[in-house]
Amino acid sequence: MKTISLTILALLFVLSLSHGQTLNIEMDSDSDSPYLLGKIDKNGLTSEHYNSWFSKNYEDYKLNETTIKKIKSTLKNYQITLFLGTWCGDSKREVPRFYKILEACNFPMDQLSVIAVSSKSNRYKQSPEHEEQGLNIHRVPTFIFYKNEQKINRIVEYPVESLEKDILNIIRTNNYKSQYQIVAKINTILENKGLKGFKKQKNQLLKTYKDSVTSMFELNTYARVLYSANRTKEAIEVFKLNTKLFPDNPRTFMSLANTLGISGDSKKAIKVIENAIKLFPDHEDLVENLETLKSR
Repeated sequence: MKTISLTILALLFVLSLSHGQTLNIEMDSDSDSPYLLGKIDKNGLTSEHYNSWFSKNYEDYKLNETTIKKIKSTLKNYQITLFLGTWCGDSKREVPRFYKILEACNFPMDQLSVIAVSSKSNRYKQSPEHEEQGLNIHRVPTFIFYKNEQKINRIVEYPVESLEKDILNIIRTNNYKSQYQIVAKINTILENKGLKGFKKQKNQLLKTYKDSVTSMFELNTYARVLYSANRTKEAIEVFKLNTKLFPDNPRTFMSLANTLGISGDSKKAIKVIENAIKLFPDHEDLVENLETLKSR
């Protein structure tokens, strides 16, 4: 009886492992816009619905052979986790290039983990097993480099110079700073100091980043990710900061108001839109937004 029980346990363990290692799950495969979700590999990216863009961008990319030689011997000492969206234009461009670089470097593919995330509003930038939790995945693709199980650095959405040169910086001098440094800073504050710490530093953040943040979407997307992860209070405070960074953009006020409204604070949401209408009296979307909020 004991032998049978041990055999059953062993079988269940093997089955659980095989289930956990399921790759290349496709969602909405019968629709016009299917997408991969969860753990994937190159086989998924070269399958029917994705190969057209993957192979084209892979073949079209011209490697910087000089930089490849510089990173080839060292890169294999790292582990890499890649988050992407098969629905995302930046992922479609950068991920095939990244694979081409890895293959030119003879990088061990068992040291690469690839996670496809969702674009759906109720699970925005999330995977089924939530591998993204705690990793500040607000833009895709995101390439995270590890050494000896320690996070070293990351490339976010697109390279600063080129993928090869950014990788070279990370594995050689590592003074590399990826795109969206304001998001990296805020995320660190929230992790280490919490919401109270973030509120205390908002004015300093505004002074520091006022002239370096080029688009309201930098924080807007980050706040959406926070909200999707049920970090509503943090999302609202980030939306508030965005209205200070971009007071001339009505969309910052609508994003804040809509999040307040969905969260059950209709009075504050209405007040945000009413104040925005004073700034932009002829903006039709603001007026429509106000009517929607008042009708709830």
